[in-house]
Amino acid sequence: MTELAVQGDHDRAVEALRRSYRSIPPGTPIRLAKRTSNLFRFREPTTAPGLDVSGFHRVLSVDPEARTAEVQGMTTYEDLVDATLPHGLMPLVVPQLKTITLGGAVTGLGIESTSFRNGLPHESVLEMQVITGAGEVITATRDNEHADLYWGFPNSYGTLGYTLKLKIELEPVKPYVRLRHLRFEDPAECAARLAELCENPVHEDDPVDFLDGTVFGPREAYLTIGTYADTAPYVSDYTGQRIYYRSVQQRSIDFLTVRDYIWRWDTDWFWCSGALGVQHPVIRRLWPDSAKRSDVYRRLVAYEKRFGFKARLDRWTGKPPREDVIQDIEVPVGRLPEFLDFFHEKIGMSPIWLCPLRARERWPLYPLNPGETYVNVGFWGTVPLAPGQMPEYHNRLIERKVAALDGHKSLYSTAFYSREEFWRHYDGETYRRLKSAYDPDARLLDLYDKCVRGR
Repeated sequence: MTELAVQGDHDRAVEALRRSYRSIPPGTPIRLAKRTSNLFRFREPTTAPGLDVSGFHRVLSVDPEARTAEVQGMTTYEDLVDATLPHGLMPLVVPQLKTITLGGAVTGLGIESTSFRNGLPHESVLEMQVITGAGEVITATRDNEHADLYWGFPNSYGTLGYTLKLKIELEPVKPYVRLRHLRFEDPAECAARLAELCENPVHEDDPVDFLDGTVFGPREAYLTIGTYADTAPYVSDYTGQRIYYRSVQQRSIDFLTVRDYIWRWDTDWFWCSGALGVQHPVIRRLWPDSAKRSDVYRRLVAYEKRFGFKARLDRWTGKPPREDVIQDIEVPVGRLPEFLDFFHEKIGMSPIWLCPLRARERWPLYPLNPGETYVNVGFWGTVPLAPGQMPEYHNRLIERKVAALDGHKSLYSTAFYSREEFWRHYDGETYRRLKSAYDPDARLLDLYDKCVRGR
């Protein structure tokens, strides 16, 4: 299909979306009608009409010379990577899970092991076409008449508008990635080495192209250094019976194809497939490889949240209730040991993911200091509640600790801030100004209502 025909298809999809918007009665909150989600703010299914975004799931073009791509907002990173890798290119940051969409990563933030050098996914956006809460279709860049929306869009979670098309930067790749897993018994030493590698990304004379970490306990942490390679003596396969995160403890050196490296965490949803039994050897052999995917696991979790079979079973068998603790937070790298000590003592969950990042610019609704090294700490599971503890006891404890360490918390999951606290952390003044300009009739949800009150 020619580029002109592809653009024509996109323009028709935009017109169909305008009609979908106009068909929703005034006063009815507007949501997306989409099949997948990577959020962990579960809500009851609704029969209210939603915006039909089924026409916005394609990669429109890849320009190998300019190293850019034009991509529709509902395109998954799996499809985007499949379109760019044949050109020897990839997005500057590819979030860990295949069905995260480009538009979702820009409005809701995303991160991965290139974030220590490339920041977050929205920082490689050159321009974006948005349908605002007012139903207007506009193009925002960092310096045009809609620059305020460009800068304020990240971390707005679809409460100012939805992306229809984005133009993004790409970077060159090599066929393979060589991994080195460095073990640390002292969290302070691990954090110090992480900080050094972010400042000077070289290890044993090799460039550090990728950098993340895994914590298995108070005295067992690993930094994983990835370096591009033109050749590999072998490649490991963690898409079937073998499990990637276990290899971090078992190997000091490993090789993956670049595609398998990009999706190394998706097969087992980091380590969360274990809660569904998929890491049991017998179940794993019977579970189809094609279903070893994060989106499959999330649908199963959503089903459990809706019907509560396991919670009822725990009550019948006398087990204590459990609290979901599913969060990503960022703290300055110098405060990482303090956070890990707190987490091991008060929460007691492992493994834990570490991912360093350095924002290239200041983005008002998620105000990280540009150039400062932060560490994203990801933890996803459940912990038992002691008698008398409120259902959100551990999550509230984490929120207070993160604030005390000058950190930030991602909003894809549950949050419990008061309204005043929330807007202090996420620049309420800027948000209210943007909301007034781009969604004056409040057709879209308010950010606090959506992310904290769960509306």
